[in-house]
Amino acid sequence: MSLFPNQTIAFDSVLAALAAAAEPTRLRLLALLAEAELTVTELVTILGQSQPRISRHLKLLAEAGLVERHREGAWVFFLAASNGAVGSLLSTILGTLAPDDATRAADRGRLAEVRQARTEQAARYFAAHAADWDKIRALHIREERVEAAIGDLIGRGPVQALLDLGTGTGRMLELLAPRAARAVGIDQSPQMLALARDRLEKAGLRNVQLRQGDIYALPVEHDRYDLVIIHQVLHYLDDPARAVREAARALRPSGRLLIIDFAPHEEESLRSEHAHRRLGFSGEEIAGLLEEAGLDMIGRRDLVPSKRDGGKLTVSLWFGRDRRVIADPIPQTNREFA
Repeated sequence: MSLFPNQTIAFDSVLAALAAAAEPTRLRLLALLAEAELTVTELVTILGQSQPRISRHLKLLAEAGLVERHREGAWVFFLAASNGAVGSLLSTILGTLAPDDATRAADRGRLAEVRQARTEQAARYFAAHAADWDKIRALHIREERVEAAIGDLIGRGPVQALLDLGTGTGRMLELLAPRAARAVGIDQSPQMLALARDRLEKAGLRNVQLRQGDIYALPVEHDRYDLVIIHQVLHYLDDPARAVREAARALRPSGRLLIIDFAPHEEESLRSEHAHRRLGFSGEEIAGLLEEAGLDMIGRRDLVPSKRDGGKLTVSLWFGRDRRVIADPIPQTNREFA
């Protein structure tokens, strides 16, 4: 019986993939890259091997189609192949590995340390810059243009339940909560939440709750929100796909997800000075994330800086909708916002 119904792989491709995977370091690399998108530097840290050695192994894996790579400025990211017949073959190979294997467990432990270091770096940055957050956001095109585009995409209709992920100083809640019956803002930084709370109290908004929480494990019920916003957050994350999937789980059937972030750019200083992990996202990449999360793309805007904006960055907006259809109206109750 075929492992891959409806898919076939050429003999030479199977042989190349198996040969590439059949080496201890390369198999460890594949197991790690199936769990996280990583740079060469991070893989060197995890495996304790030299950069040239790791790079040679990655080159062989990429040539065999087992690893995907993309460059962003000075950084190159690697991820295990997940699509097509070769991706299925790799999934089967990795699925046979014992989860409690000592080597794999040690690698996972060091991967967790790398992820924790990223989280701590971002937390330090947010704590240090919380009071200047709105000024930092002015690095891109004028906020009025972004907010006008947000309003156009969302439309004028009321929102029953609004969820703002990575709420920061609460500007999206200040802008959109007045049209919502109920709004929730999530952020991991207590300093950010303190600023958001002050802003929302000054705005007189009483229909908003603020919660400290992890964007990868949201402290909200699934299937409860008809509008979720991720505004200028994904570029800080080591796993944007996971965050989009978690956001999609919070949506009701036919609910909508709006992502606002930078288009691809080459401003390396945003990594060194502002803790950005990604230098923007292409339309194809976000479309793929929405597709993977079970959402259809229903709208997109690219806000290119005008001459008076100087050398600021292009901001893109992507609007997705949950494919499920509401069979019956869902009554609005206190429980649905718990």
